[in-house]
Amino acid sequence: MNIVAVAACTAGIAHTYIAKEKLIKGAKARGHEIKVETQGTIGTENELSREEIKDADIVIVAADIKIGGEERFKGKRIIRVKTETVIKAPIKFIEKVEQSLGVSS
Repeated sequence: MNIVAVAACTAGIAHTYIAKEKLIKGAKARGHEIKVETQGTIGTENELSREEIKDADIVIVAADIKIGGEERFKGKRIIRVKTETVIKAPIKFIEKVEQSLGVSS
């Protein structure tokens, strides 16, 4: 599965980057490709390209706030979750994403 994601928390610091790392860990553990954009106090980092979004099977928004640029994902399946969910159980979360799409790694 090809995944793109955006991580953002209220302060835009710790949970944003922890969620990014956990999403990467969970996706890689399940054999998927992933790119994670972060939105925080220092702005947007690792911004997703149009091509990456177009090629994605799923968009994950792991955020505690409204993210910027969500219109980029129009027509894509989006799963929204709090950062806490992916931080606590990244592999289990990715397994649930797989189940919702009928995909296995």
